[in-house]
Amino acid sequence: MTTTVLPSYEDAISRYEPVIGLETHVELGTATKMFCGCRTDFGAEPNTQVCPVCLALPGALPVANRAGIEATIRIGLALNCEIATWCRMARKNYFYPDMPKNFQTSQYDEPLCVDGYVDVEYEGKSYRIGIERVHLEEDTGKTLHVGGATGRIQGATESLVDYNRAGIPLVEIVTKPVPGLGALAPEIARAYVTELRDIIRSLGVSDVRMEQGSLRCDVNTSLNKPGEEWGTRTETKNVNSLRSVERAVRSEIIRQTSVLDEGGRIVQETRHFHEDRGDTSPGRSKETATDYRYFPEPDLVPIAPDPAWVAELKASLPERPSAKRARLSEEWGISAVDMQSVANAGAVELIEETIAAGASPAGARKWWMGELARRANETGVELAEVGATPAQVAALQKLVDEGKLNDKLARQVLEGVVAGEGDPAAVMAARGLEVVSDTGALTAAVDEAIAANPDIAAKIREGKVAAAGALVGAVMKATRGQADAKSVRELILQRLS
Repeated sequence: MTTTVLPSYEDAISRYEPVIGLETHVELGTATKMFCGCRTDFGAEPNTQVCPVCLALPGALPVANRAGIEATIRIGLALNCEIATWCRMARKNYFYPDMPKNFQTSQYDEPLCVDGYVDVEYEGKSYRIGIERVHLEEDTGKTLHVGGATGRIQGATESLVDYNRAGIPLVEIVTKPVPGLGALAPEIARAYVTELRDIIRSLGVSDVRMEQGSLRCDVNTSLNKPGEEWGTRTETKNVNSLRSVERAVRSEIIRQTSVLDEGGRIVQETRHFHEDRGDTSPGRSKETATDYRYFPEPDLVPIAPDPAWVAELKASLPERPSAKRARLSEEWGISAVDMQSVANAGAVELIEETIAAGASPAGARKWWMGELARRANETGVELAEVGATPAQVAALQKLVDEGKLNDKLARQVLEGVVAGEGDPAAVMAARGLEVVSDTGALTAAVDEAIAANPDIAAKIREGKVAAAGALVGAVMKATRGQADAKSVRELILQRLS
């Protein structure tokens, strides 16, 4: 059995040009479903939030949710789209176990919002991502495969379906193809989804929690030789984290390069991204619009938003995340490039909330962009899920500001916070990490260090104060890092003056 040696990413990009496109699904945070009065609470017992309409029982008729339509228009306006003055729903026909009706109520050739764009910043440069359409539809149910090791249907002993999610209003945001990004295609894909998430969160229409499925991304990728026509695209389905969006694009570029290098052809298909391995596997052949047999939904009247209502919604839009970042960068005293790094890390709101809880901008940014970002990268989780809250980070910085912790001890306390041992003060007390502030104890430790190092003490007495660093280190070691280095240095110089 021969094993295919995959090319490096650098090699792939040197010979092929990627074209990407992203289809992002956003579950709206309405109280009830799109076409019935069932609740939409996340985490409810399976199949307890269902009714004849969302289960497609005979004779049940849908009624459109005005809040869902309004939220979709607000998203379209925030993405610089044109809002249709008349559109309608359609039936998208396909069979899947989590589709009670065997069709999805969606939109086809007459979407609610069209022709918009999003500007994203990366490494000081702006990239405009065109938006093809923003349309409204309903979500499907959720299939759970049990009895296997992977949670997928392969190897499972049985499959269960929860229809609580079926019928929840879902907005699909489809970009236009994005060529010309070259080696930065994975990073720009991630930056786009990050910006999109921030925009939607600012509107208050969804919590856009990727780990709960309220924001899901399908990543389209194709390759072509320079100057040639675009290649056949694949669609990597339901990528569920910002980090995985980037990894999925990168992985698919490498895989497609390998296929093309061996003389194969790219098949238009869906693919599954594997978080553990960082690669994709085949799903199903990709249907075309004809395969779905779209036709207008006969049980729903067309949607005709009043232009005056649309104008009111536009006037009520909140501050754009990009404008907010510009304002905050000035308030926090950091450059636009540094603020973009904060945004790319998903830390803007976290730092803002930490400052609101009492920390200084510099202190809040230090922890989120330093120790906590490092932990998030090492464990492969989003920064918001790393295990510390803004209130806890602010409390940690307060202990540092009060002199109860130095940075070294604070990192140990933060380790306990992330591990779930409690708030910073409790972790500090339980682990015995508070800075030694007892003057008598510090004086004794300094005297011991001086007695143990007479040569160094002599140099300091001769005026070579730089040598005090060695004695500071000895005292810090003796106190397990719990002394304040600045105070120790002052005390050493005082004793040897």
